[in-house]
Amino acid sequence: MKITPRLAFFSTASTLAYLGLAVLGSGGFAAFFAHPPLIVVALATLVMSGVALFTEANLSAGEREDRANRWVLPAFGLLGVLGAYLPAYTDRIGLWTFGGEGIRWLGAALFIAAGALRLWPVFVLGNRFSGLVAIQPGHTLVTDGIYRTVRNPSYLGLLVNSLGWALAFRSGLGVVLTLLTLLPLIARIRSEEALLRSQFGDEYEAYCARTWRLIPGLY
Repeated sequence: MKITPRLAFFSTASTLAYLGLAVLGSGGFAAFFAHPPLIVVALATLVMSGVALFTEANLSAGEREDRANRWVLPAFGLLGVLGAYLPAYTDRIGLWTFGGEGIRWLGAALFIAAGALRLWPVFVLGNRFSGLVAIQPGHTLVTDGIYRTVRNPSYLGLLVNSLGWALAFRSGLGVVLTLLTLLPLIARIRSEEALLRSQFGDEYEAYCARTWRLIPGLY
């Protein structure tokens, strides 16, 4: 994938804005970076943002798109803004917080592990990974490797990544925001599954029968 100046700019700007909201919520740089786990989380965010530039993820509508599902994009955007600021803010004022530095370190570990899980499938799918629910040219069904057990590993990574961020700030409200993320996330998954079912038919049905949608052993 060619890294264009525009792509690099928007990726860097959005990452810095996300971290900036967290710093603002924490009460400034000194307060944010007073906690080593938050330093780790910030560095991990920058690294993952840089790695993402080398994927082929896109916003292509491809050959066929479920346009009715586009509402999830602003929903994810709003939850992202709230998730960036509110956990840090509630941590600063002591609202709905729990645990101590151990919880922060657990959050940092989950954040990093889930970030890797989020990005790995993006590399596997290449240009088939779109921000839109769409069938891309030459689209094939991937059922092995990381997709052998869970049909949506990248979404699982997104969910746990959000939980890790919340725990890094010891934020009960952040955990609630993670749970709220399930609403547009499940809507997105169902839309994708309907499109893939219409595209691949029995092959996709057989794949669904032997795998979990999002969380192994649960859903």
